[in-house]
Amino acid sequence: MVKKFSILPIIGILNMDKFYVYFIFYHFFNKNLVHFKKKKQKGKLMAEEGEVEVQKKSGGKMMLVIIIVLILLILIGGGLAAFLLLSGDNEEVSSAPQQTQQTQMQRKKGISGRSTNLLTIGPMYPMDQFVVNLLSESGGRFLKTSLDIELENQEMSPEMDMKKPAIRDIIIRTLSSKTFEEIGTEKGKERLKDEIVEKINEILADGQVKNIFFTDFVVQ
Repeated sequence: MVKKFSILPIIGILNMDKFYVYFIFYHFFNKNLVHFKKKKQKGKLMAEEGEVEVQKKSGGKMMLVIIIVLILLILIGGGLAAFLLLSGDNEEVSSAPQQTQQTQMQRKKGISGRSTNLLTIGPMYPMDQFVVNLLSESGGRFLKTSLDIELENQEMSPEMDMKKPAIRDIIIRTLSSKTFEEIGTEKGKERLKDEIVEKINEILADGQVKNIFFTDFVVQ
């Protein structure tokens, strides 16, 4: 009688071995997977810490740069303000004489002609007598004259007193540069007045001479 051999126990053993293989493989894979995840998380944390550290360093550098820029701006602004203040003071000091000169030049340029208005006559400033030689071929002619100067206002008197020698010099040089023929006529005398008034006004700052009046005029 032939005995039948069953392979079920063998299949069972093979299935058991296969189960153990799967179990061991699963356990090994799961363990490595957990280890890999932990390592990955650790690396991520280190990267984040590194980024935070870099941000802190870069933030500190940026703050330092901002502080330096602010200090430079304050220094530059203060220096510029001081320069403007000092230059403004210097300009004011230096512009004062220039303004005086400009005022005088404007007065010279804006000198009006000799006034011929005899209805309203300003304050008079008398001058001492003049005796000068006239231009002539023989040199034997001379002029003796006295004159009063009409002022624009009474406030000019102190300046006229101070500049009286210069005014007399102007009048003497003007008179002695003329010939008898130039001043012997009425028109000649009027032109002489115009010239004297114009030259005197060139040296005055407080006002203008309006006219001059001859109170004595003798040619010999």
